[in-house]
Amino acid sequence: MKQYKFIRRLAVALCLLLAIMGIYVLTSKYTPKSGQAGKDIVWVPTPQELVDAMLDMAKVTSSDYLIDLGSGDGRLVISAAKRGATALGIEYNPKLVEFAENAAIKEGVAAKAAFEEADIFESDFSKATVITMFLLPELNLKLQPKILDMKPGTRVVSNHFGMADWRPDQATTLPQSQSLPWHTAFLWIVPAKVHGTWQFDNGQISLIQHFQDIAGTLTVNGKDMALAGKLEGDKISFTAGGIEYIGTVSGDTISGTRDGGGSWTSTRLGNAD
Repeated sequence: MKQYKFIRRLAVALCLLLAIMGIYVLTSKYTPKSGQAGKDIVWVPTPQELVDAMLDMAKVTSSDYLIDLGSGDGRLVISAAKRGATALGIEYNPKLVEFAENAAIKEGVAAKAAFEEADIFESDFSKATVITMFLLPELNLKLQPKILDMKPGTRVVSNHFGMADWRPDQATTLPQSQSLPWHTAFLWIVPAKVHGTWQFDNGQISLIQHFQDIAGTLTVNGKDMALAGKLEGDKISFTAGGIEYIGTVSGDTISGTRDGGGSWTSTRLGNAD
């Protein structure tokens, strides 16, 4: 009996301790301030209207794994989690990480929204299907090589700042107002890597790639035809000799169809550039 009472009292004490800890977590007095200094950039919150627009552009669903690079107060991660996505925020400031975790608990999405105290330039975000960020142009460019190595079709959305000569696939601008100083977002879709020479049925394709834009030459039966087209993730389309070709890139193979009927297949010659 005494042992039972001891265990019961211990259980009550643990429940009280957990309740006190929960109250402490949910009533943390730290509040981030717009313009506060960070490791690489000052923190400025993204207006909720633009957060929603960014998630709309990326077509975020419950099947996505979204990673926010420099997640600040966590609002973008939390908003993605409310749409059913699994979301992770990578943030260098431990106080912002704690603040965001508390916010996720309050919003009831802690099971879907996680936060990690880390340096985005030393983090592995290769498993994400969607990347979001609000960083300066030079920081975007520093991240660009890692982003371009991600799986083709990965969607990347940036608040306000671009990535130099990597043209966005889509841009959206909300009406500017005093309460919405940041009102433009850009979307990029990571393209497959196709630069190089490909064996094509009874000829060859020589492709020059500049991000999602492609140009080059299609050679069939010894006849050279200039081509121009684009990539959207692993989807490729180009026109050569007045005929449109569409296909899907899968590693070192492209297969698809052409105008007028018929299928085509192309195999990479040599290593990917």
